Amino acid sequence: MTLALTEPVNRTILLLDIEDFSRRGDVVQACLRRELHNVVEDTLAAAGVERNMQYREDRGDGLIVLVSADIPKTVLLRALLTTTPDALCQYNRLASSSAQMRLRMVLAAGEVAFDPKQGTVGGLVGHDLNQSCRLLDADALREGLAQRDADCVLGVSSPVYEGVVRHGHRGLRPEEFHHAAVSVKKDRLDLWLHGPLPHVTTVPAPGPAPAGRGGGGTHNDAAGQAPAAPVSAPASTGAAFAFNGGTVSVGGSQVNGDQTGVSGGHVAGDVVMGSVRHEGRSEQA
Repeated sequence: MTLALTEPVNRTILLLDIEDFSRRGDVVQACLRRELHNVVEDTLAAAGVERNMQYREDRGDGLIVLVSADIPKTVLLRALLTTTPDALCQYNRLASSSAQMRLRMVLAAGEVAFDPKQGTVGGLVGHDLNQSCRLLDADALREGLAQRDADCVLGVSSPVYEGVVRHGHRGLRPEEFHHAAVSVKKDRLDLWLHGPLPHVTTVPAPGPAPAGRGGGGTHNDAAGQAPAAPVSAPASTGAAFAFNGGTVSVGGSQVNGDQTGVSGGHVAGDVVMGSVRHEGRSEQA
């Protein structure tokens, strides 16, 4: 049997992902996966999506659901805003704290092809699907769920918002959707988040570096500063010497006994410490 790439067809793309799935144990993960399928089953049934009008692909911690373009997106949106939160609430009321389930959800639309390979499952191909997966991974959607008490958060792509939501069809209020420009894996995309946008914590800009510290200023800053005044040596106050006992010779003269030397100034002429004997008389210094 030859398996080939099918022609792309337009589909409504529904993506769901379980919050903090990888942090759970295997038994809890299995429980969450089963309940995710139950929630999706209830949601699609509420929107009137028959089995032959949908395709589901298990992603472990989430699901990819492709819905026939014959199903109005307005009906799907109303189910996602009402049936899905109610189903999650009913489950979480009975589940243990370790098995609580919260979902990130994205509703988009675009061209999707199927590229099956023998012996494997899956094989969806399409740029629009890739962009939808980027939206599901956007920080705005993750933080939007983390910063609220609700069990799920919904984001829609720009085509879904422009073509459906903004017109205010029954059960859809455009003012409840808020635009967020997101960057995921080098792609810049537009996401419309249902509910308030997450708060962004801003880090204050660093202040100017203290004067005299290296690495903080620019070349112009350094050039504009006046050069520091040279540090002059402290004025000399002279030296004071104390000689306790013994004999010390200064400039050829002798100092005997306990003496205190002269401090400061310039001394010129003969310096005599002790006594000098001249002819005929003795002179004490």
